[in-house]
Amino acid sequence: MKAAIGKPEVDPKLLLRIGELARRCRKSVRALHLYEELGLLQPNSRSKGGFRLYLPAAAARVEWIGKLQEMGFSLPEIQQFLGSWGRLKTAPAAMDQIRQLFAERLRQTQETLARLTSLKAEMEESLRYLEKCHSCQAMPVTCAACEVEQPPMLVAEFHNNTMTGDKAV
Repeated sequence: MKAAIGKPEVDPKLLLRIGELARRCRKSVRALHLYEELGLLQPNSRSKGGFRLYLPAAAARVEWIGKLQEMGFSLPEIQQFLGSWGRLKTAPAAMDQIRQLFAERLRQTQETLARLTSLKAEMEESLRYLEKCHSCQAMPVTCAACEVEQPPMLVAEFHNNTMTGDKAV
């Protein structure tokens, strides 16, 4: 196999077909095709039969794209910031743009973690409260424990519906 202009010669035994790359990265072939369509991933070459062939380093690229998606970036957002990053004239300007994107995503992640931490505490409180309901045979309207302790918000609506006779929809 001849090397393409500007590409160094690569041992063909090292190249991965798209299916092999997909298995290695635990992605679907369709996902890798989509990455290619969006310009996020490029094959190194094609086989005589027309199969896409990738360098082993493409697995790191796919993993990187996955990490960005885990951070909450959509594929079009990744495509957009890679495009704008490539048009910047200096490395410091490019890195500053990435730093700003990541700082904003970190702020959003911290807000999400705070909300989830609060929700976790509410769920734990509700579960502790509900553990007391195993021995009670009375409906919550007449249950002494329910009359003494205010139920947590996540449980209170069930308690209120029982007291008023409302049924959940």
